[in-house]
Amino acid sequence: MRVVIQRVSEASVTVDSNITGSIQKGLLVLVGIEDADTNEDIEWLCGKIINLRIFDDEEGVMNKSVMDVGGEILLVSQFTLHASTKKGNRPSYIKASKGDFAIPMYEKMIAELENVSGKKIQAGIFGADMKVRLLNDGPVTIVIDSKNKE
Repeated sequence: MRVVIQRVSEASVTVDSNITGSIQKGLLVLVGIEDADTNEDIEWLCGKIINLRIFDDEEGVMNKSVMDVGGEILLVSQFTLHASTKKGNRPSYIKASKGDFAIPMYEKMIAELENVSGKKIQAGIFGADMKVRLLNDGPVTIVIDSKNKE
């Protein structure tokens, strides 16, 4: 499971001209799911997401988490995070899970984020043509892969 976490002042996702998720200060999290992912990957990533200290404290040092600042989370599925660009110029998405596996995993991730944060998680719609808007704050962008815990 791979995530791109962006600290935002605001973000939203729109499907067919309808906003399906919208937040103010917080995190926009793009998530890519592969068949090797497990519930342990979800739990580990959700713990990382809510505890990452990437918000400024009173001294302007990134020392606070999304929970510390009362921020929100918007989760958006993005299969292209598992693009392989090893050969040629056309990315291969063979590692990205199909909906029958990925949708339940995406829904489990939403539920786990809600469980560990105690807050409603805003989200996109898996597999939909989504339009994502964000105002990146910083910018601060972090990439985490649960299969490569660095």
